[in-house]
Amino acid sequence: MKVKMILPALTEAENPFWRPIKYSLFPPLGLATLAAYLAPDDEIDLQDQHVEKLNLDDRPDLVVIQVYITNAYRAYQMADHYRKMGSYVILGGLHVTSLPLEAAPHADTIFLGPGEDTFPKFLEDFKNKKPQKVYRSAIRTLEKVPPIRRDLIKRHLYLVPNSIVVTRGCPHHCSFCYKDAFFEGGRTFYTQEVDDALAEIDRLPGRHLYFLDDHLLGNALFGEALFEGMKGMNRLFQGAATVDSILRGNLIEKAAEAGLRSLFVGFETFSPQNLKQSNKKQNLEKDYTKAVNRLHSLGIMINGSFVFGLDEDDKDVFKRTVDWGVKNAITTSTYHILTPYPGTELFRSMEKQDRILTRNWDMYNTRNVVFETKKLTADELTNGYEWAYKQFYKWNNIFEASLKHELHTHKLKHFFYAGGWKKFEAVWNFLIKTKNLNNTLPLLEGVLAKVKGIDKTNILPEIQTHP
Repeated sequence: MKVKMILPALTEAENPFWRPIKYSLFPPLGLATLAAYLAPDDEIDLQDQHVEKLNLDDRPDLVVIQVYITNAYRAYQMADHYRKMGSYVILGGLHVTSLPLEAAPHADTIFLGPGEDTFPKFLEDFKNKKPQKVYRSAIRTLEKVPPIRRDLIKRHLYLVPNSIVVTRGCPHHCSFCYKDAFFEGGRTFYTQEVDDALAEIDRLPGRHLYFLDDHLLGNALFGEALFEGMKGMNRLFQGAATVDSILRGNLIEKAAEAGLRSLFVGFETFSPQNLKQSNKKQNLEKDYTKAVNRLHSLGIMINGSFVFGLDEDDKDVFKRTVDWGVKNAITTSTYHILTPYPGTELFRSMEKQDRILTRNWDMYNTRNVVFETKKLTADELTNGYEWAYKQFYKWNNIFEASLKHELHTHKLKHFFYAGGWKKFEAVWNFLIKTKNLNNTLPLLEGVLAKVKGIDKTNILPEIQTHP
């Protein structure tokens, strides 16, 4: 059987104001995971439109398309094209799960929720010529998941080909998060068996890993066992976690000992009212600065995530956020305009209040204002968002933030990581066009190398304070 698996490009990935390097980081791991359920003699073509030109002239037997909100329209066009060509087309992903009635007319079969239990069932039904129109995930487990088909991934086209996911979902339920709808109807957070996760890590070449999990520290028992098993692997890795998990217990120290060097942290907002509006309880009454200092004491760089446009935000929120980031030596910042994704509690609430301004999903990229704002006008929100990015990544602010670290090696790491990520766009574009992006991985590993001379004495009281 000939199988075509496609990740259509997000529309913002082709916008001149967006950065190609952002969409050349990670391969389509979800599709490669599903490919593992196909038969060994199936002919599989896995294509990612972010890094390659799609071939739409072929005639596969089965077409699998992963749909996000800002690639939905082009995903539907591709699906319609292949159906006219006689291929059997299935659609799945976050957007399909949120709006199944919208997606269904463009597919022979749609998948709602994760596919580890439903995709094998579909393949059996398809083989017997009795496929269903809808497959809805109910059994949430990662037991006996076959090894990811990494042989299908074009490693040389990505900066971080060694991406990995060892959990699914998140234990928290923020009102703006897309994932709650995706995992509705079953467990919303679950993990691999530790031995299976370690085996997958062991299969990956080189030193660097990037855990794409929503919350790598979300299950303390799993995390402890995982990091204990990784200690002798000589790995450098990056991941994501919450403020609460950084402050609680000593799991973050175990992660650092295993090789954690950079962490994405969802600070989102400094306003308690905004946190309550977002149902982000894990950040309420938490000391952000204490969490930052704890990470820095372990030599872990920070990518801080912040959301603008929540109801309590005023005109000063942009400067306050940037100033805090520079003062606290946040290595990189990711800013977002609040976006009420369909299927979320935020969308339902705003729809009920008649605050949704457009249902053009191409606009739902966290750069546009798609809802009626409160204390800020739409222009103030957009301009403030753009100002924050420019201001935080000015050379003088990168330099100032770098100097906040105690150790010279940490200062240099911060400077080169932040500057290299944001200030050398032409270089990144050249590397992407010449297909040499992956050759810079040793440089990334060098920047992520352990900061020697870290003094851990100042964090021991934290461990005792947060048992």
